[in-house]
Amino acid sequence: MNPRLERLHAYPFERLARLKAGITPPSGLTHISMSIGEPQHAPPEFVLESLRRNLDRLGSYPATAGLSELRAACAGWLERRFKLPRGSVSPETMVLPVNGTREALFSFVQAVIDSSRPARVLMPNPFYQIYEGAALLAGAEPYFLPTTPATGYVPDLEAVPEEIWRRCQVLFLCSPGNPTGAVVSLAYLQRALEMAARFDFVIAADECYTELYLDESSPPPGLLQACMASGRTSFERCLVFHSLSKRSSVPGLRSGFVAGDPRLVSRFLLYRTYHGSAMAIPTQLASVAAWSEDSHAAQNRRLYQEKFDCVLPILGEVLQVRKPAGGFYLWPDVGGDDERFVRDLFARQNITLLPGSYLARATGGGEAGVGGPEPGTGEAIVGGPEPGELGTGKAGAGGANPGAGRVRISLVPSVDVCIEAARRMREFILNR
Repeated sequence: MNPRLERLHAYPFERLARLKAGITPPSGLTHISMSIGEPQHAPPEFVLESLRRNLDRLGSYPATAGLSELRAACAGWLERRFKLPRGSVSPETMVLPVNGTREALFSFVQAVIDSSRPARVLMPNPFYQIYEGAALLAGAEPYFLPTTPATGYVPDLEAVPEEIWRRCQVLFLCSPGNPTGAVVSLAYLQRALEMAARFDFVIAADECYTELYLDESSPPPGLLQACMASGRTSFERCLVFHSLSKRSSVPGLRSGFVAGDPRLVSRFLLYRTYHGSAMAIPTQLASVAAWSEDSHAAQNRRLYQEKFDCVLPILGEVLQVRKPAGGFYLWPDVGGDDERFVRDLFARQNITLLPGSYLARATGGGEAGVGGPEPGTGEAIVGGPEPGELGTGKAGAGGANPGAGRVRISLVPSVDVCIEAARRMREFILNR
C-alpha cells in the first residue's frame, strides 16, 4: 500500500461520530444537524427539468474536456460575476469541468506537485481537510497559516518565512473562508499574485462560497479578477475552483469547474484523462442551465441572510457571534472545550455541531506552520493585512490549535429549524 496513506488524519466527521458514540439524546426532541455544510434548499426546478430531459444521453461516454456549451456557460458566468472583459476567459483553453470542487482540489495537487524536490503546500488554518490530504498524498508537506482575530481571519502572507516561500509549490486560498466566512480584498489577492510571481508557485483559489455574501452591492472579489486588474490577462500561475453545490443547492449533482492559466488547465486535463473523471452528459447539460441563470442564486442568498437575521438575535444573548461576510457558517467562541460543548449539546438538546478544533491543526511551534502537520463568526472583512516584510512571524499561533474553543454552526436547515436550533442552544448555554 502507498505508505503516504498512513499520514492521513481522521476526517472531521469520523471524529465527530466517535465523539457522539454511546450518547442517547432526548427522544422528545427532533435531531437537528448543523455540522455539515450540505445545502438543503430546494434545487432549482429548471435544473432538475434539464436533467430529466436529457437522461437519454447516458448512452454515450462523455469526454473529459466536457461539452463546448458547458465550458462556454462557465466562462460566461465568470465574466458576468467578476466583471471580466468579454471574451477574456477562453472556453477552449481556460475552463475544465470537474465533479465538484472537492474532487478537483485533491486531484489538482496530485497533478501539479513536483515531489522530486522539497515541496510545501500552504493553506489557511482552520481549513478544508482536502487541502491537507492532497498535499500529503502528493508527497508535499502542509504549512499552516492561522486565520484568527489577530489576522482578520485571513492568512497573513507576510508572516511566512522566505525559506518556506522558496519551497512553496501551491498556495491554497479560500474566500469566503470556511469556516470563518472572511472575505479577502482585491489588494490582498494582488499581493498573493506578486508572491507567486516572485517565488514561482501556483495559487489554487477555492471560491465555492463566492455566491454567498452579505452585501449585494459588493460581492467577494475573485482571483481571476485580481489577475485582470494587475495585467495578468493569461491568469499565470492561477486556477480557481467553482461549484454548483452551494450556489445552486445541488450538492448531489457533483458539478463544478476550474478555470485559469491555460498551461495549468492543459496539464490538468492530461491528468484527468487518465484519472477517469469525465462528467455525465445529463449532468453537464443541467449545469449549463444553472451557470446560465443568476436569479436563483440571488434567491438562495436571500434565504441564508434571512437565517442569519433570525438566528443572531437569539444566539447573541449568550454568545459573541457575528454575521460573516460570506458563506453560511457561524464560528463562535464557546468559552472552553469545544468537544465537550458539542457532546453535551447533543446529549441535552439533540443538536449536532462540529468542534472547531477538528477543522484545524496545532502548528507545534511559535510561528505559523512550524513543524508540519500534527496528528490528529468572522467580521465582514474587506481587506487583509497590509503588505510588510517577509518572515516576521507575526501571525504565529504559539503552538495552539486556532480552532480550539470554537464551533462551526452550519445554517443549512430551513429558517424555522434554524430558529428552533438557536433557541435550544440558548437554553443549553443558559443552563450549563
